[in-house]
Amino acid sequence: MNNDPRPQQFLLHYRSRLLNRISLRAGGLTIAALALGACAPLASQQQTATPSLPQAGSQALTQTHCAGAILPPYGLTPISDPALVAKAQQPPTKGGLCMGEAFQTTQPLTVYRVWDSSKPLGQYGSWWSFNPPAGPRDAYRVQNEICPSWSKLDRVTQCRLKVGSEIVIGPGQSAQCGAQDNNASYPTSAAIQVYVPNDTSSPSKEFVSDCIAATAWPE
Repeated sequence: MNNDPRPQQFLLHYRSRLLNRISLRAGGLTIAALALGACAPLASQQQTATPSLPQAGSQALTQTHCAGAILPPYGLTPISDPALVAKAQQPPTKGGLCMGEAFQTTQPLTVYRVWDSSKPLGQYGSWWSFNPPAGPRDAYRVQNEICPSWSKLDRVTQCRLKVGSEIVIGPGQSAQCGAQDNNASYPTSAAIQVYVPNDTSSPSKEFVSDCIAATAWPE
């Protein structure tokens, strides 16, 4: 019989070290699992916080949509005049042009303007059309985004653009009228409008001539 205690002590020491290693490995796995669990909610939050892009047809896209296209008639040559375009092109709900391009006339072009007889100076205002106006009046308002308080639209004048005049043409912008017009609103229109920077304070600053006497409209 071997009474030497050293083999037994060695066995106990080996078992103790083995248990410690197993415990450390288990603890490491637990810590790793906890770390992964903590990261998962963070990743989920980051994905949730990512903003989505507006889809086609949403309000964010339709607000800047213009109807129609700019097809200039013969007798116009394109020019670069951002300041002039800025006078004609307006933001949504403000009327004017939704988009516009500047041109210079190379030959006389016939234009038409429907205006308010209670405002005589408005006969040679800034907004014209290449096409003769057609009624009824309410349909013309919608097509050209003209609130009732802006103009009664009861007279029409026909003139010609002077050669060398610089103008802007383009489809119409939407318009939101005030309470005096029962808050009427008009959408963008494909109808081409002509912006002529007439200054009625001086005949030399008017870019139309050969005008025919105004007549009642619609007839």
